[in-house]
Amino acid sequence: MGVLLSRLWFFMFPAKEYKIVVVGLDNAGKTTTLYKLHLGEVVVTQPTVGSNVEELVYKNIRFEVWDLGGQERLRPSWATYYRGTHAVVMVVDSTDRDRIAITKDELFKLLQHEELQHAVVLVFANKQDLKDAMTPAEISDALSLHTIKKHDWHIQACCALTGEGLWDGLGWIAQHVTGAQVVS
Repeated sequence: MGVLLSRLWFFMFPAKEYKIVVVGLDNAGKTTTLYKLHLGEVVVTQPTVGSNVEELVYKNIRFEVWDLGGQERLRPSWATYYRGTHAVVMVVDSTDRDRIAITKDELFKLLQHEELQHAVVLVFANKQDLKDAMTPAEISDALSLHTIKKHDWHIQACCALTGEGLWDGLGWIAQHVTGAQVVS
């Protein structure tokens, strides 16, 4: 019955759809993040080869979310998914201090892409529940987020396993891609 009412609601009041690409290095938690938002639970995942795509609905806003594989050999293919993107979510493993410079390089490469010139950027500082996790302020400094001038950006502490911070981040995206205040 709920599904029927939901479909009727969207038929009568169609939602605007926005595209999000979720990127980050391998093992950052991109797929776990996607499925925690989509299903509300943690699923056992394998390294993503290619992409996963799901639809998320948040406050009558539909998001088409593309989770892209983060292995080094797959990163050059990220650009094939950028067309029509409204938001980029960079998922960062907050404990991976050894590869934070690589994350920064990948972030600044994608920000140069013409297809993303109007996209907003959300950085999920994932794995905040783990000992020795970098704080969002440390990650912000390491990624030089303060130097990003052509994109609205935000960093959000989160834990994909518990879901803490994920909906806050999606709310920030909703507010910035629609240009409207999204009421909780």
